[in-house]
Amino acid sequence: MTLLAAFSFPGFIKGVLMFVCIASALLLTLVVLLQEPKGGGLSSAFGGAGAETFGVQTGSVNKFTAWVAGIFMGSALFYAAMDTGAEGPSVMDIPAVEAPADPGSPPAGN
Repeated sequence: MTLLAAFSFPGFIKGVLMFVCIASALLLTLVVLLQEPKGGGLSSAFGGAGAETFGVQTGSVNKFTAWVAGIFMGSALFYAAMDTGAEGPSVMDIPAVEAPADPGSPPAGN
């Protein structure tokens, strides 16, 4: 078997997408943990500090976080779209087990 015969282009793309998804998830976790806490949470948005929280001025860290989150979501969606042809039987293909007609009767083997 040659190296070219073992190479699968869809498999390579799925591998790259999985790497990008995992790397962006780890980077997103790190960036969110490094951000300076804003304080107040949702309650401050309704108490007059909404202009500060949702204002036009966003720092470069917030923009970077949004970009990394977009890359993470995009790679996860593309990977899910490529992974629709799963191998093996589906849960929907397994036949259902039928219940006995009379629940009080013992099983047929006894």
